[in-house]
Amino acid sequence: MYFSSGVCYGFNMLKRLIKIDVSRGESFFLWGARQTGKTSYLREAFPGAVRFDLLESNTFAQFAVAPHRLREIIRAMPTRPKLVIIDEVQKVPALLDEVHLLIEEDQISFGLCGSSARKLKRGHANLLGGRALRYVMTGLSGFEIPDFDLVRLLNTGYLPRHYLNQERSKDYLLSYVSDYLKEEIVAEGLVRNLPAFHDFLSVAALSDAEVVNFTTIARDVGVSSQTIRDYFDILTDTHITHWLQPWRKRPKRRVVSSPKFYFDDVGIVGFLAKRKGIEPGCELFGKAFENWIFHELFAWQSYRSPHTDLAFWKLSEKVEVDFIVGDLEVAIEAKASQKVSTNHLNGLRQLKEEFPRCGRRIVVCLESIPRVTDDGIEILPYSQFLKLLWESNLALS
Repeated sequence: MYFSSGVCYGFNMLKRLIKIDVSRGESFFLWGARQTGKTSYLREAFPGAVRFDLLESNTFAQFAVAPHRLREIIRAMPTRPKLVIIDEVQKVPALLDEVHLLIEEDQISFGLCGSSARKLKRGHANLLGGRALRYVMTGLSGFEIPDFDLVRLLNTGYLPRHYLNQERSKDYLLSYVSDYLKEEIVAEGLVRNLPAFHDFLSVAALSDAEVVNFTTIARDVGVSSQTIRDYFDILTDTHITHWLQPWRKRPKRRVVSSPKFYFDDVGIVGFLAKRKGIEPGCELFGKAFENWIFHELFAWQSYRSPHTDLAFWKLSEKVEVDFIVGDLEVAIEAKASQKVSTNHLNGLRQLKEEFPRCGRRIVVCLESIPRVTDDGIEILPYSQFLKLLWESNLALS
């Protein structure tokens, strides 16, 4: 049995695309950045589950001092629960030993939700050795939003509360970044030099959707390159950013070998980079549009096709294709243009020349009518691309 849910955020009902399968009694981890809607989704999808929220101070204090109380509480229940959900599980890593025991001895299923696995990894916590499925929840997909407004989304970001409260989105972003620094970074002791990390966030935002030069960022922030690498690791482990690896299989010519990185939320990028607002036609809108296409592809990969690789292709002479899906089944360019020109097609054409087996080639853009070039490149309006991605699964087998 699959579950998805209608989740109410203020004035809208949103049907999230994530589906969690617990039909055979599996346990699962659900990771994702703060405020993506994990808790609300789990409440809607599994209303009968027993819940423990470690953001509640009393619950946290009880289990932090005595993790074994979880086992005692559950075994004292008159009816064995089918599913137990623990929210923000990373706050008490020792609970995972108790969870492991209850899975093995009592055949209880667990839903373990959190915004960061970093503390668990650093403490060598019990990650259940394959006994729990892994899911990642992202911010809103455009396909989840009734009457989807692209310009609004690229200015507010993908977090439900921010998009659905456009007039307060800047205030919410300020609070979000401040809370992230306070709760995820300071409280967990992830960095010692908080001012340097704060400066790093602003500089990193300018590198969104780019190949990262650690040395340049280190010089701008005034710390070592290794420290910058550690800072990026923190962002990745807390689901604030993601890396996109280059496609490097049997190239005839030299290709870029360093990864690109993307912030998980384009609203955070705008806030950190001090963007006042972006509209179609400006360069910043183009970068935000590329971030959004990556966001949609990453959400699709997480929810529908976790075994499908995502990559990018870039020659050293600056010929590039934004996204490679699978084993060259699909190649995608993100162009925030209302008129796609021959120059926009150069990367896709050179990719086909380099790899004749390359399959579907798509330009996602702002044009209003889909069309196909003489050499088979599909020019798709972004709304058509969303339908292709989420309804037809990109036609991947």
